Amino acid sequence: MNALIISSDNFEDTELLVPYYRLKEEGVSVEVASARLGKLKGKHGYEVAIDRTLGEIDPAGYDLLFLPGGKAPEAVRREERALEIVRHFIDKGKPVFAICHGPQVLISAGVMKGRAATCYRSVAAELKEAGATYIDKEVVVDGNLVTSRQPSDLPALMKEMVRRIMGE
Repeated sequence: MNALIISSDNFEDTELLVPYYRLKEEGVSVEVASARLGKLKGKHGYEVAIDRTLGEIDPAGYDLLFLPGGKAPEAVRREERALEIVRHFIDKGKPVFAICHGPQVLISAGVMKGRAATCYRSVAAELKEAGATYIDKEVVVDGNLVTSRQPSDLPALMKEMVRRIMGE
């Protein structure tokens, strides 16, 4: 299984690193993609190597997409290639996980109309405006879309992610 994490600088450190290492613990190959090569720097100073640029990504080669939050989604949502990748995952029914501000990328990709989701409270109004039903709970599952609110929800989100990896 291959997982893709799309992010940018100023990601919420735990929201990228916890899924990254949890996926690896399950034997999943994980790549981090961004608009440029080099390293991404988190809000709290952690750095993560970028494996590929968005332009190098063929989404058909990945089984799962993860969109961490923090301030990174503001930059990611301006990258048309990132939005195309999101649409591929949604259209193909592949699992898409987003936490905190991560759903902003889903909103910009135009895939939230008629979906149920959660996000960080400051994004809730925008999520509703995009046509989604906002549900304020740790994890919201709507088909292949799994969303979560904030870092304290990571245990519940990781449980759902592992459940999906194991095919349960």
